[in-house]
Amino acid sequence: MRDDSADYRELFLRDVPMMDVRAPVEFGKGAFPHTVNLPLMDDLERQKVGTCYKQHGQQAAIALGHRLVSGDLKEQRIAAWTEFARRHPEGYLYCFRGGLRSQLVQEWLKNEAGIAYPRVIGGYKALRNFLLETLEQAVEQCAFVLVGGLTGCGKTDVVLQLANGLDLEGHANHRGSSFGKRATAQPAQIDFENQLAVDILKKRAAGIEQFVLEDEGRSIGSCSVPWELFQGMRGYPLVWLEDGFEERVERILRDYVIGLYGEFIAEHGPEQGFARFGERLQQSLANIVKRLGGERYQRLAELMQQALDEQQRSGAVELHRGWIEGLLAEYYDPMYAFQLESKAERIEFRGTQAEVLEYLRDRTRR
Repeated sequence: MRDDSADYRELFLRDVPMMDVRAPVEFGKGAFPHTVNLPLMDDLERQKVGTCYKQHGQQAAIALGHRLVSGDLKEQRIAAWTEFARRHPEGYLYCFRGGLRSQLVQEWLKNEAGIAYPRVIGGYKALRNFLLETLEQAVEQCAFVLVGGLTGCGKTDVVLQLANGLDLEGHANHRGSSFGKRATAQPAQIDFENQLAVDILKKRAAGIEQFVLEDEGRSIGSCSVPWELFQGMRGYPLVWLEDGFEERVERILRDYVIGLYGEFIAEHGPEQGFARFGERLQQSLANIVKRLGGERYQRLAELMQQALDEQQRSGAVELHRGWIEGLLAEYYDPMYAFQLESKAERIEFRGTQAEVLEYLRDRTRR
């Protein structure tokens, strides 16, 4: 049997498959990339054992756990663990603290299936603390530069083209604006932080010590940028990306209309997908009605409805440019111009996408 491991760095760097034997409710609150939830106990069973532990102590709780997970149910769970272990002979298992649950799963796998499978020492809590430390150390030890610019100028495109780019919006599965919600759900906050930490860990292991981030607010949809990093972002140097108004309209049309429509069709099929896509656009506009004002909101909402009607009728998306142009000229651009006043002194370079990419790559080599 391979030894149990406390080499958390290596586990994450190698994307080692891990079997999480915590209850589903625990897994849902936060887990790690390349993990699968195959619980020892389901949520109700865990609740009963926890109550028994508080009232009658550890031995009574363990005895109850054995009674709850027995017979056919025990065989089913061992079969699931066995399948995972055979598919991933290089993998590990863990519970919350690397204690009773993971040891019991190890014991049952060994005795019932003849499989000696290692566990992560310290379990989920140790792995999570390691990733939190990874984030904190990066903020303390590394250099960061932000890419800013008006809505639709292609900031994310720049970050994705750089080896040292950290795609916060990608990890959050959200495009960052009021219209940024995707067709699929965002990760839990802990999952977002864990994915970001693993990304940083791998890049630092490759020798990267300077990172490029998109200039973001604290919230990216329902995900929050880790506090230490966000505090740093309020003072990091800024590179300003410039692009023409029409080019920005086309990019927004590509991402927020054509791209989003494709996501909904892939998730829900043509008929239901289009309906949900239309509802999403309309809801995104409604979310900023107070900031737009009633008259402006009604005008843009009518343009959006006309565009959706035409898209549904003929498949054409050209009419969407109407509300996009209005939203940029009357809402987003003035808002960014106001915010820029407080950031102007941090801007160290301005340029087109090609110029910004060249500047940032050269900056990294210095």
